Amino acid sequence: MMESQPLQDPTSEGHGAAADAAASGAPPTVVPGKEFTKTCKGLVVVLLGGYALLHFVPASIDYLTIVPAKTIPFVWTVFTAGYIEQVLPGAIGSSLGLLFCGKDIEPVWGRKEFLKFIILINSICGVLAFCIAVAIYYVTGKESFLVTPLSGFHGALAGFLVALKQLLPHLELPMCFFWKIKAKWMPFFVMCFSTIMAFIVPDSINFLPTLLSGMYISWLYLRYFQRNPLTGLKGDASDDFSFPSLFPDAMRPVTDPVANVFHRMLCASSKPSELSLPVIDPTKASRRRERGERVLEERLAADHAADTEAPAHSAED
Repeated sequence: MMESQPLQDPTSEGHGAAADAAASGAPPTVVPGKEFTKTCKGLVVVLLGGYALLHFVPASIDYLTIVPAKTIPFVWTVFTAGYIEQVLPGAIGSSLGLLFCGKDIEPVWGRKEFLKFIILINSICGVLAFCIAVAIYYVTGKESFLVTPLSGFHGALAGFLVALKQLLPHLELPMCFFWKIKAKWMPFFVMCFSTIMAFIVPDSINFLPTLLSGMYISWLYLRYFQRNPLTGLKGDASDDFSFPSLFPDAMRPVTDPVANVFHRMLCASSKPSELSLPVIDPTKASRRRERGERVLEERLAADHAADTEAPAHSAED
């Protein structure tokens, strides 16, 4: 495999060009990665090591995964559960997803932001998984929701799909054999597939809250809070990354009101310049454009006059 290109320093010319492109309305260029990164390989060791630890020391499950009935004394489990896979297929699947998604995301974000994203999503998903399990227990009265261990890297994987939609929306991701799907539709596809499987395979319903919360929390972070490494701006206010863009256009009557509510909630305490690209008044922009055109015409006229006079002087000499 070829070596992937490292993330450029924010002060480098490449970053400046990306920022200029963003300011002018053109999206920064992002290319797919070519090799698995060292960070992803290290995290794969963590995932496989967590599975091996549970396999050889079964008693450790109470101290590493979220068991809602025991989470209050073992609070740290909401932070460790995201890196613990309980079954071998889950460990292998999470490892492959981490490697293939990470090679496209980390070179753009950088190692620090990539790890920050994983820790943030896994931690919030852990807290939400605990709260949802307890809430379902109080609603249904089934004690199984309090004693079932909850863990897995699928919350972060769901977040990676949202990140790929933002960075490489037209990247075709292989699903099976000859079938491929564009990255911009992958979050919606996984959302629908996971929901259907939750009704077909009862045990898989334990993964659904973490999966859905991972998608939504990652979108909130990337949309409103992440300091974009490519543009230097806070968040991503483009229409292509709005909440309704996660769903087909036919669902906009439902998704638009939801998007408006959260937009008002999250933008109320933020400066507009931090959440979107600079907005220029159309009148001022038109005046500046006209002044620029006049200056350009004057320079061209002066250059043409100079070129005309030069041969005349040469003939006189």
